[in-house]
Amino acid sequence: MSYIRDIRSKIGHDELIGVGAGVFIYKGSKVLLQRRKDNLCWSMHAGGLEIGESVEDAAKRELFEETGLTANNMELLGVFSGDGMRYTYPNGDKVCIVQIIYVCDDFSGDETAAPDEIITLKWFDIHHLPTEISPPDKKAFDAFVKFINSRQCNNK
Repeated sequence: MSYIRDIRSKIGHDELIGVGAGVFIYKGSKVLLQRRKDNLCWSMHAGGLEIGESVEDAAKRELFEETGLTANNMELLGVFSGDGMRYTYPNGDKVCIVQIIYVCDDFSGDETAAPDEIITLKWFDIHHLPTEISPPDKKAFDAFVKFINSRQCNNK
């Protein structure tokens, strides 16, 4: 049983602090996003830490579970918390999220969406991202766009 499911079995839908790790997978100016089944919004690849798991390992595990891809090298994008990170999921679970998010352009494997969590995977141009971003992911998305724009400016 996962840590979060175990805690939820004890506290129900009450608000909890959730620590999540995730990764943006990108190639040039394209980013791979997933459409979530729970709130029908687009998101990077992320999920909660398990007891004893490193943040880096959690990000890599979530990426593999959700997409079938393996992150070879990742770079820390940032830690996101505070305003905008409280969320109530469609099932009523309340959470205050602390996210540790990475970026990765060095990955391998074949893309396969996890059917229990994800509707679809899709590559988007960084300058034409969908508007339906999962609410607690908006801070990370803003930071990712700045990261890519900075990279593109430095490579000119």
